[in-house]
Amino acid sequence: MKKFNIRKVLDGLKEQASSSASSGQSGTQENNLMQETLQSENFQLCKTVRHGFPYQPSSMAHDPVQKILAIGTQSGALRLFGRPGVECYCQHESGAAVISLQFLINEGALVSALADDSVHLWNLRQKRPAILHSLKFNRERITFVHLPFQSKWLYIGTEKGNIHIVNVESFTLSGYVIMWNKAIELSSKAHPGPVVHISDNPMDEGKLIIGYESGIVVLWDLKSKKADYRYTYDEAIHSVAWHHEGKQFICSHSDGTLTIWNIKGQGKPFQTITPHGKQPKDGKKPEPCKPILKVEYKTTRLGDPFMILSGGLSYDTVGRRPCLTVMHGKSTAVLEMDYPIVDFLTLCETPYPNDFQEPYAVVVLLEKDLVVIDLAQNGYPIFENPYPLTIHESPVTCCEYYADCPVDLIPALYSVGSRQKRQGYSKKEWPISGGNWGLGTQSYPEIIITGHADGTVKFWDASAIMLQVLYKLKTAKVFEKSRNNKEEKQNTEIVDEDPFAIQIMTWCPESRMLCVAGVSANLIIYRFSKQEITTEVVQLLEVRLQYEVNDMESPPEGGGGGDRGGGGDRDLPTPGTASPSPQTTGPPTHPSTSSNSSDGVRDNVACLKVRSTPLKQSPGYQVELVVQLVWVSGEPPQQITSLALNSSYGLIVFGNSNGLAVVDYLQKTVLLNLGTVELYGSNDPYQRQPRSPRKTRQPSGGNGLCDINEGSASEDRCKSPTSDHRDNSFSRSRSSSVTSIDKEAREAITSFHFCETFARKGDSTITPCLYVGTSLGTVLAVALNLPPAGEQRLLQPVIVLPSGTLGRLKGSILRMAFLDNTGTFLPPAFELWYEPNAVGADSEERDKARKRRPVSVSPSTSQELQESQYAVVCSEKQAKVIALPSQNCIFKHSITETSFVLRADVVQMNIGNCVACFCANGHIMTLSLPGLRPLLDVNYLPLTDMRIARTFCFTNLGQAMYLTSPTEIQRITYSQETCENLQEMLGELFTPMETPEAPNRGFFKGLFGGGATSLDREELFGETQAGKASRGLAQHIPGPQGLEGMKGAASGVVADLARARIALDERGQKLGELDERTAAMLASADSFGKHAHDMMLKCKDKKWYQF
Repeated sequence: MKKFNIRKVLDGLKEQASSSASSGQSGTQENNLMQETLQSENFQLCKTVRHGFPYQPSSMAHDPVQKILAIGTQSGALRLFGRPGVECYCQHESGAAVISLQFLINEGALVSALADDSVHLWNLRQKRPAILHSLKFNRERITFVHLPFQSKWLYIGTEKGNIHIVNVESFTLSGYVIMWNKAIELSSKAHPGPVVHISDNPMDEGKLIIGYESGIVVLWDLKSKKADYRYTYDEAIHSVAWHHEGKQFICSHSDGTLTIWNIKGQGKPFQTITPHGKQPKDGKKPEPCKPILKVEYKTTRLGDPFMILSGGLSYDTVGRRPCLTVMHGKSTAVLEMDYPIVDFLTLCETPYPNDFQEPYAVVVLLEKDLVVIDLAQNGYPIFENPYPLTIHESPVTCCEYYADCPVDLIPALYSVGSRQKRQGYSKKEWPISGGNWGLGTQSYPEIIITGHADGTVKFWDASAIMLQVLYKLKTAKVFEKSRNNKEEKQNTEIVDEDPFAIQIMTWCPESRMLCVAGVSANLIIYRFSKQEITTEVVQLLEVRLQYEVNDMESPPEGGGGGDRGGGGDRDLPTPGTASPSPQTTGPPTHPSTSSNSSDGVRDNVACLKVRSTPLKQSPGYQVELVVQLVWVSGEPPQQITSLALNSSYGLIVFGNSNGLAVVDYLQKTVLLNLGTVELYGSNDPYQRQPRSPRKTRQPSGGNGLCDINEGSASEDRCKSPTSDHRDNSFSRSRSSSVTSIDKEAREAITSFHFCETFARKGDSTITPCLYVGTSLGTVLAVALNLPPAGEQRLLQPVIVLPSGTLGRLKGSILRMAFLDNTGTFLPPAFELWYEPNAVGADSEERDKARKRRPVSVSPSTSQELQESQYAVVCSEKQAKVIALPSQNCIFKHSITETSFVLRADVVQMNIGNCVACFCANGHIMTLSLPGLRPLLDVNYLPLTDMRIARTFCFTNLGQAMYLTSPTEIQRITYSQETCENLQEMLGELFTPMETPEAPNRGFFKGLFGGGATSLDREELFGETQAGKASRGLAQHIPGPQGLEGMKGAASGVVADLARARIALDERGQKLGELDERTAAMLASADSFGKHAHDMMLKCKDKKWYQF
């Protein structure tokens, strides 16, 4: 363990010499007491896994043997899915849209074609797939790609109508090209348009069918290099599909028709079908319908074939949702989808195109969903999707991430969430079941909570780099559904849309208490229960929290804020001109005191109306209390900017640009309601201007999540996202509803922290406190005097008393935390969960639990030490460590000069604590505690979207996450240990398995022909016969890993081919050796024969007795 060295801190500080000198002396003294365990080698940043639905999908492919699915997107991303929990994310560097995907079936490889006319070969036999080869076309645009089963020759169709052939092994172009003019010859005077389809005849690999957009289809003979047949139709073609016997094919057209052709039938189609067209009685052509974008023709051994198509609805079905049509025999099923269809694939029992297909499911890729339909069951039910693809069901507005939660939490949430599942799914297992799970050792529970625009809150199990939804809470149930009365809406609501959207969440995992703040200036406090209850009347508090300054008078000298802390008294007079109006709390019963005065000025009106009918609450999270901010004299309530809950104290605190309010949710009372100015008392350091006279200011429009208005220290301060969420460019100008004269007066509350610490400078004992951080960088303390636990807590008032300023930093305060005198993290006190609706013996246990005062996690008060605690405070610009109770700043670090911190958290690692920061310039940093030494600084992600700022969060043990697109969560780690173990934790996509046997040709087919005929493509497309391709047509690019990457992919598809070559070489060598031995034996035999002949000549004339 390395002792902390003050020199390193002083070297790293960018502060003035005077401030360094003032803090250095005390710093040296503290360092003798504390050792820092975390070093820079404990940190490394890397992406771990991406969850959610692929954003803006564009193409799809399926490997029927490996049973894995690939989805490409418009941003060049590639998502691969196997069994639930096995998924993978890859990215093409160019970011061009993926227009086509083709698996090398059962080979562990995938070909992708992009909109920038490049083709790539991916090796899927490693946990993180990599590109082995790329080919970039220079002269022609790629429109279609086809790779026949068990072939290494890839057909590429282009916009010019030509077809090029690529060797997948070497990723080189063949000299064999099918030119469009040769394919159509004199059958058409005009250019046939781009290639929209290529496929080989299932029974004859030497015949290739080519579909051109204009309506021409060509059956091309690869050996003779000419067209056998041409089929012309006067409507544009969108797709073509073969019957497995290779005697018929089907085309889908732009007028909503399907044409079925016999391959030897020239001229007219064998049959024309308009699936959704009205058939006129006079025999005329049916009315045209919308284009059929894709058709698939799948046969079964024992029944009618399936024709599955997307599109083709009649034009008079206005407003009808997108449909997939399944035609089977005489029945036609029209399956409505929630979103437009991007692509669909039929899953079949065999990978061989020349066998009965036996389809069993259809995978439908929608713009915002993935649906799998069971074809084997009546009614075509869908499979229950096991992937976490519903993150975006309603847009995500905020996130929280908790690692190392109590072990009983996930089972408890799962048990209540499992009752929410829909019925009516297919009874079969999910059909995409390839790959294997990783063998990770990371076993601590992790939970992600997402808040959504429709007011839902979702709890996700995020343990071991997987993601699974546990429980869904609908907060909008608490409120009346808004009527479509525009006038009434304009009168009360402060946002134009999504009035129930979640803005901030705070959760206590130990007590399971949850509090959510919505954009309509409302709070809901929830308790967790395993029992169902019916709440007759929802408990409601209404709070007037409005900053009011008399227009004519100057700001007051003293606030008298200290006198406002009396418990329970809810109708206090307004002391002084700068204080907020007194709060009012609606009684627990509902006719609220809300009213509009005769002159139309809204007063005491909440933005949303709480329901007045009984509320049935299922097991799970149940409403304890609703708090609403109300309009005050025509002024709308400001949205809540900060929130904190403490289950041990039974308190909730929230703040906005006007001030803060402390609520006792056990006694259902407001304990404190203060303007920010009053927290300072007579020590307010700022010269505040009076409010400008605006009696009827209208609320600002737009999404409520984009309208949090806060004060700013100065006009040219780098703008924080909490200042005005609408502006994504982070310019210095402010487009806020707060005018310039208000900026100094409006000091927003930006953070809270409950703790047991020293309330005032020089205190000798620790007490429950609330620390408050503001947008001007001030940290203030509020002392809490709590009654004894048990019944006394419910009867006696809680005394809340502002008790002065702790310190001041540059920029808004983002995070506060406390350490003991050894540098150990001090979490806030908490209450353990108990069943709130228990009866009988269970209720006695509950009462015992409530009477037990939660054990304080504060340090042993060894008073011989000069300092007992250390407050860690982080703002948008800097971090400080302040010793308590002396309130001396012992360490200070300037985090950024040119940017600002978006998110900061004090996190616990395996061997110590640190401050983790994410800056607007994309840097992720960690600082040691208590010394604030920089340990990690990586330029990771430039902030391009406010979504990232709103959803980025760090948690313990080196984990972090953010919403990388509207539909996807990206998880990252900044822990060296997790980075090292990541390879083990990731699942494997490829599993070695035998390819199914080819279909039996049968005796008569073998005898008389008619079975599948194969083609020696190697001979036809190879360089010896086809010659070399044109040089400038395409450029070969080896994979980014080069030769090392090729070696690293030793288990990949290309390596298999290399191994086969080596084996052939070895075999050739052995044959050569055998040849040499044979030659030696021949020479030996010749020699023997020669000697024998000589002997014969010598002995020819001798008599027998002469021997």
